[in-house]
Amino acid sequence: MKIADLGDVALHYREDGDPDGAPVVFSNSLGCDLRLWDEVVALMPGGVRAIRYDKRGHGLSACPRGPYAMGTLVSDAERLLDFLGVSDCVFVGLSIGGLIAQGLSVKRLDLVRGMVISNTAAKIGTREMWEDRIAAVREGGIEALADGTMERWFSRPFRESPDCALWRNMLIRQPVEGYLGCCAAISGTDFYTPTSGLTLPTLAIAGSEDGSTPPDLVRETAALIKGSRFHLIRGAGHLPCVEKPGEYAEVLGSFLKEIGHV
Repeated sequence: MKIADLGDVALHYREDGDPDGAPVVFSNSLGCDLRLWDEVVALMPGGVRAIRYDKRGHGLSACPRGPYAMGTLVSDAERLLDFLGVSDCVFVGLSIGGLIAQGLSVKRLDLVRGMVISNTAAKIGTREMWEDRIAAVREGGIEALADGTMERWFSRPFRESPDCALWRNMLIRQPVEGYLGCCAAISGTDFYTPTSGLTLPTLAIAGSEDGSTPPDLVRETAALIKGSRFHLIRGAGHLPCVEKPGEYAEVLGSFLKEIGHV
């Protein structure tokens, strides 16, 4: 476990693979920590420097008072990569991590040479929807949303397996302030215009059973970026890297090879 002291926030991060390899940075979904990527990272091709981190308010990172702005989350990722001396990475973001990927690519193309936007969109939900979720958590804690979140996150077979309890526990044990802070960041984000100006190599991944960012929404965002690729993982929900890590890693690895990153 390592910590990057960025001044106003300290971020927990982890590196795996070849320390001199091609950097691939993974950014997590709302309510998850960097363990989200365990199985995918283990299946990465040789020559990859896999970097994962907990965004502010999640996992083992610091939890400043919210609400957070998306610009702050993007800046956190930017400063972490500068801290680690990373440039020309492929940035893999899932859900809110995909919003961070889009924002970082618009802001710092010197840092990002390729982007994977997974189970995400240029705009996720409505301000009213997020305000309702924030109110529900303030009243009943994250536990109040846990069962509904599992339905959106996972396919029925996975929800009926013992493994689902691990992800439910991960969700409800995140700091409430951090969870709400990131909800506020998503609520205020609409990247349709800036994302439509991107031209970097992009892979979009969707899950056929995703109840949070359905495949058509992911496909619509991919269509904003000239030359992007789209891949649908069947039988998986919002976290296909958990339900179908083998297929996820294969698709990601193929993308890295196609763009000459490994």
